[in-house]
Amino acid sequence: MIVEDDAGMGRALQRLLRVSGFDILLFGSAEAYSHANCMRVPYCLVLDVQLPGISGPRFYEQLGYRRPPAVFITSHDNPETRSAVACAGGLELLIKPFVAKDLLDAISRVAPGGPPP
Repeated sequence: MIVEDDAGMGRALQRLLRVSGFDILLFGSAEAYSHANCMRVPYCLVLDVQLPGISGPRFYEQLGYRRPPAVFITSHDNPETRSAVACAGGLELLIKPFVAKDLLDAISRVAPGGPPP
């Protein structure tokens, strides 16, 4: 699942991950993701740091026991962003713009085994 407020970036991520074998749901905010009431825990979240409303790291902290592995993405590389992601439990942070392979590699590091069947 992708949570990204930039529509163009969201579509690009969606296309990349679909071509790579993932079933994708795209949300424009953390609130939209929450309101969708998805019954299954995602294989992996691709989560923008700067979202409207609640930030990506804050949202990730609040997921609790349903917290899947996540790759955080941002265009704001600074110590505060890195700290927020680390404090939320994020293991991967990619700085925009990044190449497709970097995202796929980050996903495989946080959620090994490849896309779910």
